[in-house]
Amino acid sequence: MRTTLTLDDDLAALLKQRAATLGVSFKEMVNQALRAGISREMTPRDVETPKTIPHSFGFRPGVDLDKLNQLADELEAEAVAESLKRLG
Repeated sequence: MRTTLTLDDDLAALLKQRAATLGVSFKEMVNQALRAGISREMTPRDVETPKTIPHSFGFRPGVDLDKLNQLADELEAEAVAESLKRLG
């Protein structure tokens, strides 16, 4: 297949140099380079799966969640009362 391809000057120079070293045509060198690059991209990589260590972030035994929620409600009510006091 015939196509027009614009290469960076430095890349074209490397391909020409490599083609001369291997004794192949520039066209053949470009085809080899493209095949190698595409093949490498399509080959699955061995990527190590990250290991996660589970940790319980729950409350300690003996903590009463009802009392904790009650405290949160009281603090929120206090904050609302404080802002209303400032406003009026």
